[in-house]
Amino acid sequence: MAGRRRKVLGAVAYYHLMSRTVNGEAMFGNREREVFRQMIWKVAEFSGVRVITYAVMKNHFHILVEVPPQGTEISDEELVRRYRLLYPEPTPWQPMAAEVLEGHLRDNFLEGKYLRGELTRRMHDVSEFMRTLKLRYTLWFNRSRERFGPLWSARFKSVLVEGDRFALRTVAAYIDLNAVRAGLVEDPKDYRFCGYGEAIGGGELARDGLAAVDRDLAGYRQTLYGSGSAEKLEKRSISREEALRVLEKEKGKLPLAVVLRCRVRYFSDGMILGSEEFVRECLGESPPGKRERLAHVMRGADWKGLRVGTGLRKGLFG
Repeated sequence: MAGRRRKVLGAVAYYHLMSRTVNGEAMFGNREREVFRQMIWKVAEFSGVRVITYAVMKNHFHILVEVPPQGTEISDEELVRRYRLLYPEPTPWQPMAAEVLEGHLRDNFLEGKYLRGELTRRMHDVSEFMRTLKLRYTLWFNRSRERFGPLWSARFKSVLVEGDRFALRTVAAYIDLNAVRAGLVEDPKDYRFCGYGEAIGGGELARDGLAAVDRDLAGYRQTLYGSGSAEKLEKRSISREEALRVLEKEKGKLPLAVVLRCRVRYFSDGMILGSEEFVRECLGESPPGKRERLAHVMRGADWKGLRVGTGLRKGLFG
């Protein structure tokens, strides 16, 4: 599937990435979330990945990223710069100094060619980005707690997102509203461990990331907060039971800003999210004798034609 997705997207791919702690334990306080927040930016720059937005919670995280195609040419000078960013000093698990790497690349003998290949392989790859981020944070977390053993539960989840501005803005808003759903804040601008909160606080990297969904954040704020006469309804969170009553018993729809304040499984289990054409192209033709692969309609709100690549067996809300 990964190869097919890359062919469909051509130059750039967008992914909503998620991972949770072992048993969903709430392990991360303010200090831990701040370290992880800083680490996201550092690993992203090393990997050549653009972070559009993120949310770091007490037991999980979400990141929306833009990933250039693998094979994009990277100069030796840039490889050394990225290496030095992640490994400013030799460590037990990465004992080679940046100056040594620079010498090997310059000499271009067997060792230099091998190192160039290994570093280049780690660039512009969503799996390598997540592997580096989670492993690096686990090492820090375990040392700081005098702890050992796994920190993360299983492999990370990912949903491929179409590069359409509405699709990206909708997924970004869902991510930035995590702290609102959890009852930690009423407004995502007050949560310091999400992209929107960091951008409002003056973070240049966060503002640059969210420029992918709206250049001046005005349209993005409407997605986050809703607008018009229903603004008060749209700003508040509702319970899962109330949402299900409207959707299932009354066969109605909820304002988008309300649905985004619920835990919607399309964003974690939908596999692919975008227009019908995009989802169908990513899924490809069904093998002979197999059930047709469908671009499933998203229910519950006016999603403006967005579809997902897999149906939800357990229902809309998680």
